[in-house]
Amino acid sequence: MNNDLLFDFTVDKAAQTVFITREFDAGLDLVWDAFTKQEILDQWAAPAPMRSKTKYMNFEVGGRRFYAMISPDGQERWLLQKYTSITPKTNFKLYNSFADKDENPELPGSEWDYNFGEQDGITTVNISIYNESLERMERLTDGFTKGMMLMLKNLDALFASLSQKS
Repeated sequence: MNNDLLFDFTVDKAAQTVFITREFDAGLDLVWDAFTKQEILDQWAAPAPMRSKTKYMNFEVGGRRFYAMISPDGQERWLLQKYTSITPKTNFKLYNSFADKDENPELPGSEWDYNFGEQDGITTVNISIYNESLERMERLTDGFTKGMMLMLKNLDALFASLSQKS
């Protein structure tokens, strides 16, 4: 496993945008699937000790993913994502918002733009997250930063376990 992988996390308050660049010691197909397939997302897309549970996911333009991050005591924090653009293996965009259990979004939300590339077996994912509200962004940034770091560590562990099986 490569421990020298790039991880850059930048918050640009003036642009109301968070920029994340992360390298993975895994091929493009596997990394793409990890970000776009429900059965893989649910294995890593919540910061421990929370877990992710997808109620439904339709990965196509206009489709949605509705899922919860569930705490150890059973509390659910629901999120609704709407896919706005998909270019297979290179890019997808979505609109993300917190929601109640009945899928009513809590606005404002954020626009996520994911870009994927591979070189020499290392896949780089660049994510930009534009927040519609600076206040929302500032309120979420600290916890979001920690949560995203934990989730990406979960993903590294998943890739490591998959490479040991092959």
